[in-house]
Amino acid sequence: MTQILVTTSRGLDELLDAEIKQLIPEAETKLSPGCVSFDGSLEDAYTLCLWSRLANRVLWECVSGNIKSADDLYKLSNNVDWPSHFASSGTFIVQFNGTNKVINHSQFGAQTVKDGIVDCFLELEDTRPSVDKMNPDIVVYARCRRDNISIGIDLSGKSLHQRHYRKDQGDAPLKEHVAAAMLRRSGWAEKADKPFIDPMCGSGTLAIEAALLAANIAPGLKRKQWGFDLWHRHDDTKWLTLIEAAEEQQTEPKQPIYASDLDRDLVFVAKKNADAAGVYDYIKFDVANVIKLSAPKGEAGYLVSNPPYGERLSDVSELLPVFQQWGSQLKDHWQSWQVSLLTSNRDLLRALKLRAHKEYNIMNGKLECKLVNYSLSEGNLENIHREEDHPFANRIKKNIKRLKPWLKKQDTNCYRIYDADLPEYNVAVDKYDDYYVVQEYAPPKTIDENKAKRRLQDVMLYLPAAVNTTSRNIVLKVREQKKGNAQYEKLSQTNERIQINENDAMLWVNLWDYLDTGLFLDHRETRQRVKSQVKGKDVLNLFAYTGSVSVAAALGGARSVTTVDMSNTYIEWAKDNFELNGIKGPHRFVKADCTSWLDDHNGKYDFIFIDPPSFSNSKRMSATWDVQRDHIRILTQAKQCLNKGGVILFSNNKRGFKLDVHALNEIGLMANDISQQTIPEDFKRHTNIHKCWELFGDD
Repeated sequence: MTQILVTTSRGLDELLDAEIKQLIPEAETKLSPGCVSFDGSLEDAYTLCLWSRLANRVLWECVSGNIKSADDLYKLSNNVDWPSHFASSGTFIVQFNGTNKVINHSQFGAQTVKDGIVDCFLELEDTRPSVDKMNPDIVVYARCRRDNISIGIDLSGKSLHQRHYRKDQGDAPLKEHVAAAMLRRSGWAEKADKPFIDPMCGSGTLAIEAALLAANIAPGLKRKQWGFDLWHRHDDTKWLTLIEAAEEQQTEPKQPIYASDLDRDLVFVAKKNADAAGVYDYIKFDVANVIKLSAPKGEAGYLVSNPPYGERLSDVSELLPVFQQWGSQLKDHWQSWQVSLLTSNRDLLRALKLRAHKEYNIMNGKLECKLVNYSLSEGNLENIHREEDHPFANRIKKNIKRLKPWLKKQDTNCYRIYDADLPEYNVAVDKYDDYYVVQEYAPPKTIDENKAKRRLQDVMLYLPAAVNTTSRNIVLKVREQKKGNAQYEKLSQTNERIQINENDAMLWVNLWDYLDTGLFLDHRETRQRVKSQVKGKDVLNLFAYTGSVSVAAALGGARSVTTVDMSNTYIEWAKDNFELNGIKGPHRFVKADCTSWLDDHNGKYDFIFIDPPSFSNSKRMSATWDVQRDHIRILTQAKQCLNKGGVILFSNNKRGFKLDVHALNEIGLMANDISQQTIPEDFKRHTNIHKCWELFGDD
């Protein structure tokens, strides 16, 4: 009898242990993280190679022992009769798993074991095998756990999860042994005479593994190359006997296995993989939308799936309404079925509004996942939460009702409907025609990240119904504290714009590509103020962004408008806004850094609008910009360009900003704080969103 080590993914140890005891009833097993070991025969090792659906590797131990130094590891690996295991004319590789205080890097451990093996051959045969990292004849596997090192032959060669039926795959494929673990954790593996369906089958792994199990097909039958092929102690007679017995034990499933997916191309891939696995005839494939799919007629069975769970928050926001609709479909059309779903985002499954009765931790590659089991019994066929009772949805509806009288007096189709009214839902929701933009500042460190994420998911789940729209019209943006032009950096590349209207002006906005949309809604009243004061005047708009203030000034009858911004993108955007409104005349668009442009500018203006960023360190600027530090300098420059009797409208959104009134007076400017007069009704919850002053010369 020899020590046999069988490895698997973390979290599958107990399942693997049960499987080994089922395949080899006399095995006295010992569990360790990711590994089950026992004393067994060569036939036992072969049986596991051929039949284990959960193992990654089957290792035939050659030596083990405690090590306290790298020299101990060398001696341990050198003290094996390696020529009795493989030929010096062959090739090998050492794979080393684990580290400890002595062996703090697996590559160092592998090199040390390799040196011991090579020196053994040189000592005994005066020749040595070569190392082949790509296609070695023999894989020597060393496993380190604390001070103990076990070294042996990897009889599987390549990981056993590779069943060799996968001809193609989709994104983030499910590993075969993980699929087998899901079948066991779901309960279906013990009741394989029940109907089975995977309604989001992807490349078909779950359905194929189910068919292999139901037909009692050994998962190793398709493998053509094994780690023991060139092992000197391989017994081909025993192996072929096991192969023949496995082939005779195959049967046909008692129930059809169903697999479907919305993606027609993936279903085609799944069919190819099933054909390669020899189970095509046992699986009924279909192209279907899971939120419209009803249970097959007849006996209730098991629905097991690995649905998409989104790596990014924007992906999750699109998936939430899908899961919500799917939950309703399950309650209406899948009564009495058992449901098991694998996810790396447990909170996403909350949208199903089902009560789970069991959860298991499962690793799919390096991704930590949970398999969640549901029973669609009577208690799970009613809604756990009604949308109309959700506090966020209620507040949205109340706000819309409250704003109706105000909106009747407005001429705009873009405004704010929610502004962090409820502290636990720290988002802003802005309406742009038929679209809704959700913005959230990254939560402070005092707030649990997972809790904040769940709350944002609630927002994305309940908002569509609250405003009577679809999830496709919801745009999510997570705000973080950024400095300077970082707030203008691109988030995506749709280049898609929509047209909105505001007080006789039409403006382009982009809801997808940037953190900001191209229009600051909190300056709606400010733009109206500019429009009412500039008729027949020459206007200068500094830090102009997309030129919305310039458009307001031009529509207000300004004699000329000069628009200055250092971004070519926004200057072109401003030009497009002028063209959209049919504005013609002696208007200028200047791409320049406002702070340096004013140094040499000698133009004169009757009205100057300045709304600078709080901070900027753009490479396009000659120096960094800080509005608190530099506002007097820019206002001094602006005053030099101001006609007698002219006005400067100065605004910024830096929290805690303090206007240096004393310094203003010294340069001959007087300030009138009009901040509260420029805060629109839909921003009244947070009146510190910006500060605004009218500045007049003392001449």
